[in-house]
Amino acid sequence: MATSSQDSSSSKRHFHWTNKVATEDTEASSTAPNEDDKNGRAGIKTHVSLSTPRKKKLPAAAVSIARLRSAVSSFRKSRSSLPFGLGSRVIGTLFGYRRGHVHFALQKEAGSPPAFLVELATPISGLVREMASGLVRIALECDKPKAEDHNKKGTTVVRLLEESTWRTYCNGKKCGFATRRDCGDKEWKILKAVEPISTGAGVLPAGNEVEAGPDGGELMYMRAKFERIVGSRDSEAFYMMNPDSNGTPELSIYLLRV
Repeated sequence: MATSSQDSSSSKRHFHWTNKVATEDTEASSTAPNEDDKNGRAGIKTHVSLSTPRKKKLPAAAVSIARLRSAVSSFRKSRSSLPFGLGSRVIGTLFGYRRGHVHFALQKEAGSPPAFLVELATPISGLVREMASGLVRIALECDKPKAEDHNKKGTTVVRLLEESTWRTYCNGKKCGFATRRDCGDKEWKILKAVEPISTGAGVLPAGNEVEAGPDGGELMYMRAKFERIVGSRDSEAFYMMNPDSNGTPELSIYLLRV
């Protein structure tokens, strides 16, 4: 009986030991894959973080088109700030001293700087007589650039309103030349003096706003709205809108590049 009890106790101890060893092996085997998984995941993460997607190269045609669109948009923005962006309705002012020459100014709005300002060789008194007798047609002509000048490098196309010298015709009769002028302080004071006037004609006495003429004469003016018709890059027409003329313009001004 003692032998059977010893065998049973030794078998029990052996059973507990085997269970312990098996348990330790199981825990070791269960922890080992976790570490490998961690290392594997870390390696995958490292590999993913290091790999960056490559940008696709755009074709040369798409790049050139994008650059062209950007250049066109910037050009439009820069041109929009210039005073040459006239619409279909503009404000025209003819003014001059009694013994002086006619000045003609075109403005987009009443208070905007003139987009076009020329001095005609025609005296203001002669224009008044022509308008009193009937309809007046004033044509301003300039020359087109020559083909060889146009093909030269570095040459730019001048806008019609930017031409400097014009041949002048009044009702078919040649009346000398007209010259483009910059709006100085003297001209700007005159335009500011007639700014509240939408349509009308009259005389401005010399004073704080308007300087006296060379002979001390008064300044005569006529101001009205004009309808602008653009025929091409080389032709524009301006028709004075007068509600009392039964739809027939009393004054028409043509700009032609021939």
